[in-house]
Amino acid sequence: MPTPAKIALEDGTVLQGLAFGAEAEAEGEVVFNTSMTGYQEVLTDPSYKGQIVIMTYPLIGNYGVNPEDEESDRPQVEGFVIRELSRIHSNHRATEHLDSYLKRHGVTGIWGVDTRLLLRRIRVVGAMRGVISTEDLSDEELIERARSLPPMSGRDLVREVVPPAAYEWREGHASRFRPPEWVYRDSYAWRTNYVPHVVALDFGMKRNIARYLVAIGCRLTVLPGTATAEEVLAYEPDGVFLSNGPGDPAAVEYAIATIRELVRVSETRYLPIFGICLGHQLLCLALGAETFKLKFGHRGANQPVIHVKTQKVEITTQNHGFAVLPESLPNCLEPTHWNLNDRTLEGVRHRDLPIFSVQYHPEASAGPHDSAYLFAEFRRLLDASPGRR
Repeated sequence: MPTPAKIALEDGTVLQGLAFGAEAEAEGEVVFNTSMTGYQEVLTDPSYKGQIVIMTYPLIGNYGVNPEDEESDRPQVEGFVIRELSRIHSNHRATEHLDSYLKRHGVTGIWGVDTRLLLRRIRVVGAMRGVISTEDLSDEELIERARSLPPMSGRDLVREVVPPAAYEWREGHASRFRPPEWVYRDSYAWRTNYVPHVVALDFGMKRNIARYLVAIGCRLTVLPGTATAEEVLAYEPDGVFLSNGPGDPAAVEYAIATIRELVRVSETRYLPIFGICLGHQLLCLALGAETFKLKFGHRGANQPVIHVKTQKVEITTQNHGFAVLPESLPNCLEPTHWNLNDRTLEGVRHRDLPIFSVQYHPEASAGPHDSAYLFAEFRRLLDASPGRR
């Protein structure tokens, strides 16, 4: 018999369903993702640390899970909420059922609940603290437990997901995950023997980002996001990448200080810097901008973004609960992309230095490849180095 479970939100909403995965308790900020596929990538994205994720697509688990689609070495979500759990999985790449996968990693899920109701509550009230529990507790006890949780604002979750030490990443894409051919063509990596050395600051980096950096012909060294500018520069990088990650960007003061120093270095010697998601926010904070918490965030593989220069619309993959306040941008930064749903800022570039960033995930995984050209742009900046070896 399936084990009963409840999900409770801090506004007093309580729904009963059935447990899957580990029979335990999950606590965190409750958010939703609108992707129709890619649930394993969502589960293993370190940017979801500290969060319980609701999938708005109703049927989850139908194609199972496999090691190739993991974006980190384990699920990072605190809990998982779905409408219907597929009892069977059918895909030639699947190695395991979603239920056993979550059990193995100690992650709690709940299914059989009205996810549309939960989604509407979050859209009206905003992202809320919540609890999933299989314990025999009253609704009032669970609500009180949700209200006692720390808010996401002010939380530094980067320290919980950074790698323990520096390492080199050599893995490119398997043939079926190969980026669109134009990414290689536009990056000109295939025309040269030059292999730029990129240092990535890992604040919770997805594996597909590292694969893209290798795919455009870079030698990649990954450092923990807690590294200092001195530690980064000791590797003599030709470029620096700032990754995605969880939590409130304003709370990650050590990373802001590191990036600020790297920007100063870029003023005296050529050093391209490319940031995405949390890396974008941290870069903007380092240059004097401000961030704010969105009501319910952007999470999914269907966010429309317009490129200011080309006026082309990109459908993007996103996962963030904070954004950069456009009015706070310093004069040195120029907006490059805007979200067409709510007009939030989605990208910037430095007016004088080889530095740019975007709020979304150009590596997708899962999602469309509309924005993969940004990796080619980074490669072109690397190739433009006057001291190219």
